[in-house]
Amino acid sequence: MLEEGLLSEGIEKGKVIPITKPGKEDTTNPSKFRPISLINFGEKVLEKMLINRIMHHRYTNNLLIQNQFGFTPKKSTTDVAIAVKEFVEDVLREGLITILVSLDGKCAFNAALCPRILTTLKEFNCTRNLYNLTKSYFSQRIAVMSTNTVQVEREVSKGCPQGSCCGPGFWNIQYNSLLNLEFRKQIKAINGIHHAAKGCMMNSIGTHSTILHTFRAWHHRTFTSS
Repeated sequence: MLEEGLLSEGIEKGKVIPITKPGKEDTTNPSKFRPISLINFGEKVLEKMLINRIMHHRYTNNLLIQNQFGFTPKKSTTDVAIAVKEFVEDVLREGLITILVSLDGKCAFNAALCPRILTTLKEFNCTRNLYNLTKSYFSQRIAVMSTNTVQVEREVSKGCPQGSCCGPGFWNIQYNSLLNLEFRKQIKAINGIHHAAKGCMMNSIGTHSTILHTFRAWHHRTFTSS
């Protein structure tokens, strides 16, 4: 399958188990559930092989963005804190001010557009079989959820299955384009969800608004464009 870049028929079906998020037990909002997707053992092994090959290609060709700390080997939230600390200290030494904004994408895993991930793989110059296998992986996916008396099946056209081996890797690939956005020298994007800007009091608000506009435009291209 790795050589041909095609999945076997029927391997794309996943059983969804809704797990209640901590602290949201009493709410009636459906978003209180985390939809964990269970797949068969064969696909689990294939997922691991696929994402390992893609990540190997990414690391060996130096395609890893240095400011990407999430789901990255040998990096953690401590490294994020250190990166922010060093940025702020540099600003203070220059006698300037810092604006720090933290952004959290709601349902980001569920909203990921598969064509955007495939486009990034093309930009990475991934081998044809890895590209085709990823394309097949995202094609004709079926989510199944059962209760005591009812079973519902739905075709899934976007999103990374939560609980899958590929999810974290495809998450990083999805956000690679955000960390590659061109900002002015005084601006630094970190981990795909943070940005910091330094400048004088006079233009700090304008800089802040410009950055958020850039992020909104990126979000529209990545999560809502067809």
